[in-house]
Amino acid sequence: MSDNTIAAYVSDAGKLQDFLQQRGADLLDARQDDILGMFEELSELGISARSQARILSSIRAFYRFAILENLITDNPAELIDMPKVGRKLPEVLSLEEIDSIENAIDLSRPDGVRNLAMIETAYSCGLRVSELVGLKMSDVFAPEHYIRVTGKGGKQRLVPISDTALHYIDNYLPWRKNMEPKREAADILFLNRRGGKLSRQMVFMFLKEYAAAAGVTTPLSPHTLRHSFATHLLEGGADLRVIQEMLGHESILTTEIYAHVNMQMLRESLQDFHPRFRMGTG
Repeated sequence: MSDNTIAAYVSDAGKLQDFLQQRGADLLDARQDDILGMFEELSELGISARSQARILSSIRAFYRFAILENLITDNPAELIDMPKVGRKLPEVLSLEEIDSIENAIDLSRPDGVRNLAMIETAYSCGLRVSELVGLKMSDVFAPEHYIRVTGKGGKQRLVPISDTALHYIDNYLPWRKNMEPKREAADILFLNRRGGKLSRQMVFMFLKEYAAAAGVTTPLSPHTLRHSFATHLLEGGADLRVIQEMLGHESILTTEIYAHVNMQMLRESLQDFHPRFRMGTG
């Protein structure tokens, strides 16, 4: 598993451990009722069904591991029903909103030049934030207009990159050349001020800052740029299989969420502009 997945699994199992310790119990002694009690508490705290489903999946995996290690004989989480998770349509930015966010960046600052290159690369290539901060100098094939992206599970894919993104990267490179990268970040493209790899949280923070400065009220995160990339491609007539390939989705079912986004936009257009939808049928 990736480092991020391992960290999430440990965190989720830790939630159950903390819950049980408050009741004088241990992870390996937990019963189904104990785990259900924790999920009742999570519901009261307002934890979403999606997050609860992920936590339950992690806990099941932990107990499967414990069985393999001969620490227990039964999985107390196996028969607990998975919370029903509705398919939430992703938030999407318009091209005008993306432009206004980019225009809000102070390019007199070196980190502003870097951040503009990062935002445009994320949007132009549909990158996950982990893929963006992990992008290497050697992954950029500028003459061919491609980048090599290392996605989930270490799987690599080639994604076209726009002239605009390459232009912003070129503007950033002179600043990067003046940095002294840390040994582990020697080939990382986007560096922090100390010459190290940027954190995902840092990208989230500066994106929110620029959005606020631009007056963009759409709820957003770095992943919103990826959603916008896919939605704008679909609106422009791109094939869903092509979008799947560029996003690095293993299953076309994951990519189909963007078809739902597109249908929702079509429905809203009908409701706004078609006389029958405006007037109703009564």
